[in-house]
Amino acid sequence: MGLQLKFKVESIRKIPNPYLSKEDGEKKAMMYMAICDVKNLPDNIPMETNPRKQKLTMGVPKKIKASLLDESYLDFYLLNRGLCISAADVTFNNYSNEICVSFDDFECHGDVDGGHTYKVILENRDKLDYGRQFVKLEFLTGVEDIFQRLAAARNTSTQVQDKSIAELEKRFEIIKRAVQYEPYASNIYFEENDQGNIDVTDILAILNMFNLDLYPDMEKFPTASYSSKKKCINTYIDYHKRYGESSENPYIKMEPIMRDLFKLYDYIEINMAKYYKEKFPVGKYGLTKGVSVAKNGELYRSKFYGNRMEYLSPTGFIYPILGAFRALLREKNGVYTWMKNPFIVVDDLGGELVATTVERSRTLGNNPQSVGKDSGNWKTLYMTVKLGLLE
Repeated sequence: MGLQLKFKVESIRKIPNPYLSKEDGEKKAMMYMAICDVKNLPDNIPMETNPRKQKLTMGVPKKIKASLLDESYLDFYLLNRGLCISAADVTFNNYSNEICVSFDDFECHGDVDGGHTYKVILENRDKLDYGRQFVKLEFLTGVEDIFQRLAAARNTSTQVQDKSIAELEKRFEIIKRAVQYEPYASNIYFEENDQGNIDVTDILAILNMFNLDLYPDMEKFPTASYSSKKKCINTYIDYHKRYGESSENPYIKMEPIMRDLFKLYDYIEINMAKYYKEKFPVGKYGLTKGVSVAKNGELYRSKFYGNRMEYLSPTGFIYPILGAFRALLREKNGVYTWMKNPFIVVDDLGGELVATTVERSRTLGNNPQSVGKDSGNWKTLYMTVKLGLLE
């Protein structure tokens, strides 16, 4: 059941998509910028899409409130970033100055950023008269396929806070122990502004794929590893709070095979083009939508070991393929172990796994983001690896 909100705005402008006339780029997305009297702002904008919990007792909301209620400076819309809202459709009635915003899917339509501003406005606008303070509204349509990336990009400070607190509480010692002798160990950053190129949130997303306590079979799949890094952070922290470093913590059970997971990621990443060629001998992997080709002799580097690569594959391809190897894991004597060497299996099945993924992307409009979120693709790849156990 969708939702339509109609309300007056002072002004609105549609920002043309710069990629509409170009061969590449995201063409479905559209942007609208509006200015609205805070008194006219609807009180039921969907908030399920905002990853932050709005705590109005913190310092930032207090500053927002002070700025909103300070009528000696009528410039709230200039000082505040406003609200960023994802929607299915936006229309404007020139006669009534009303905007109509449609929300169809509450998993990707609603407030993306500016939740604190919104809550502060709702709680305090009764203290203001009409025409005193205004708020800036940014509406985005056609962003369903990139929504998770959009939400993560607009809400980086939440992830920063979560992982920084976890680092202060020494919750990442499991990971640090597991990789301490690996060449990339010093390249992982656990707090924002740390040195390094590998975000611990990416580490947690990969580990989440192999959590047998959470994903023991084919009933559900770890699509959150691709679509919601925030959930992966929370999952890791919640398990650590509950079990610490006891044997009941699945990440302790995972510790003996952690290094294998990151090696496997790199191995898949550097061999994607080779596996593609196995199934499409005359095809060109570099022409696949979402794949980047090195230019001017500047080769790409693999994520963990820095191996040189001609092609950079989208994580929407790599994650479901990597996650399929959960099918080779079992718990034995309180730890996770491999039932079969994953590197042998990936060489045997790599062509099929890559072909399945690329073909799925094509059926989804040549969209790697959709593939990364598609539980059906995760299931197909998982079953392919599972059957590989029988050979």
